[in-house]
Amino acid sequence: MFNSILLVVGTRPEAIKLAPLARALDALGLTPLIVLTGQHAQLDPVAFGFAAYPLLRLHCTARGDPRAHAEAVAAGLAPTLLGATRPDLVIVQGDTSSALGGALAATAAGVPLAHVEAGLRSHDLAMPWPEEGNRVDIDRLSHLLFAATEENAANLAAEGVTGDVHVTGNTAIDALFDILAGLPPRLESHGLPRLLVTCHRRENWGTAFTPIGLALIELARLPYLRIEFVLHSNPAVAASARLLLGGHPRIKLLSPLDHHAMVAAIRSAHILLSDSGGIQEEAPALGIPLLVLRSTTERPEGISAGNSLLVGSDRDEIVRQVHRLLGDDSAYRAMAVPALPFGDGKSAPRIAALCEQWLARQPRPDRALTA
Repeated sequence: MFNSILLVVGTRPEAIKLAPLARALDALGLTPLIVLTGQHAQLDPVAFGFAAYPLLRLHCTARGDPRAHAEAVAAGLAPTLLGATRPDLVIVQGDTSSALGGALAATAAGVPLAHVEAGLRSHDLAMPWPEEGNRVDIDRLSHLLFAATEENAANLAAEGVTGDVHVTGNTAIDALFDILAGLPPRLESHGLPRLLVTCHRRENWGTAFTPIGLALIELARLPYLRIEFVLHSNPAVAASARLLLGGHPRIKLLSPLDHHAMVAAIRSAHILLSDSGGIQEEAPALGIPLLVLRSTTERPEGISAGNSLLVGSDRDEIVRQVHRLLGDDSAYRAMAVPALPFGDGKSAPRIAALCEQWLARQPRPDRALTA
């Protein structure tokens, strides 16, 4: 029998993507131990179904120095990983400092490590920082690497990682399909076209947000366009948007939305403008054209599928591309064809089964004693 599989959860995106995996592991009789690092202190375990499983809280809130936060998470995990009930496998997701902390702790304790969403690469350590470096470090330490796409797996092969690589799709699509199953059918909108905007990546903080905000102010002059901006839950990140856009009569600032409400908002939008990795995964599946507020992306599959386009933070380019999609029906329709470059909605059961099979092949001291 296995002791447990430990899932490290620090942020809302990690929770969204690991919740389907927790359920899939549980369905195989591999009850997960959920560790909430506290990076997003407001994360509610009930909302993601984590309260149904053994739960450990580390209370390691986010810090200005991401590496210091990763080390704090690693130190907080050490007693569990080195104790009598140490898990058989640690699973981390993505590229946060919580994920890196989980990887460092597992390596120090000699516990096998699995990485969900392995192989993402922008090939630029500064874009995004520190996430790109975190991805590389976690993949080098991992025994099991679950790549969402063939391109992600090719990145790992090019780097010569030593762990077992499997192309599984992204559990973000599992989570998306779970929500869509509970929503009413999408109705054709006959109102004003709606531009839905999110912006939270570190490279767009502070004054870097100014050209994006000015582009939105210029687009707000269009009488036939509604603009809604979803504020980030971090007040410091939301401050730039409030300062530049707050009070504008034709730009509506929305309070932070939970995942269910966010999916509903994305699905009802005409055009998306965002720097979010999660939205880059969800938009193609929903067939909503996405203009990506970044100069490079570790998710080029959405661009190759024709659903997404990089516009960076250039004011003129943002305005030009929105105008193009609003004015050219053929260009809009070409980007609005649903596609599934990031998975088929069955990634979590696939990953859970691979974990079970891999663990069954590993030698265990207790098996040797009873053989």
